[in-house]
Amino acid sequence: MRGGLKISKPSNNELETLEIELLLEGIYRYYGYDFRNYTAPYLQRRVKHRLQVENLPSISRLQELVLHDPRMMRKLFGDFTINVTEMFRDPDFFLSLRINVIPTLKKLTRIRIWQAGCSTGEESYSLAILLREEGLASKVKIYATDINEATLEEAKKGSFPIASMQKCTRNYIEAGGKNAFSKYYMVDGEHVIFDPTLAESIIFAQHDLVNDQSFNEFDLILCRNVMIYFNKQLQKQVHRLLLESLKTSGFLGLGNKEALILSAQIPCYEPVDLKAKIFRKII
Repeated sequence: MRGGLKISKPSNNELETLEIELLLEGIYRYYGYDFRNYTAPYLQRRVKHRLQVENLPSISRLQELVLHDPRMMRKLFGDFTINVTEMFRDPDFFLSLRINVIPTLKKLTRIRIWQAGCSTGEESYSLAILLREEGLASKVKIYATDINEATLEEAKKGSFPIASMQKCTRNYIEAGGKNAFSKYYMVDGEHVIFDPTLAESIIFAQHDLVNDQSFNEFDLILCRNVMIYFNKQLQKQVHRLLLESLKTSGFLGLGNKEALILSAQIPCYEPVDLKAKIFRKII
């Protein structure tokens, strides 16, 4: 105690929370990437993972490296933007698209689809296959976006591990696939490369759901298993963006752990398939 001032020591949890807040604020102010409204448990897991990998003593030391070494920023950025995905993931969702959405899209002369958070492209190619089988390939454009440019470069290759194809084939069949799944790819060592003509209907582009605005009016938007990493404030913000980006009578597809319950725009939608989390904009 000096000069009558007593300074209480914060708990370890309080100090960790403060250090993460300072880290995120530094990233936002220096690099322009805003992770400040991601959920705290998710951020804690990803930060601790990076500390362990780099054998760093504290989050403050990580912050110092991130701000002075872009290579460390790229590593942490990859930690924050990791997505778990696979071909025809949640096959009931894709089956519902075939049954409940495709008949309406077939009536359109031009179809625009936004797949937000496309990661390494598995869902984008799944969509392209489904649309080709339904005879829509010639009049559709899939705008597949992600914040991470490195994963977008991977997505453009259309190359995925051969070890995942058995599971993906089951997903494809359960999603109502009409051909042999192997028809769409060729084997190249430990990977498969999907038919390059599938990518002709896909535009891969960088887009940040947190900071960027709407860039088109879409007939179908898929934003699946992306907002589970966002806090409620950011979820509401992204829901507004999706609503603004969707045509009236357009469709919205969410992930199986996501819902409209946090969105003030609930009255703007009608359910198409509640189990599959597909909605239609009515206002």
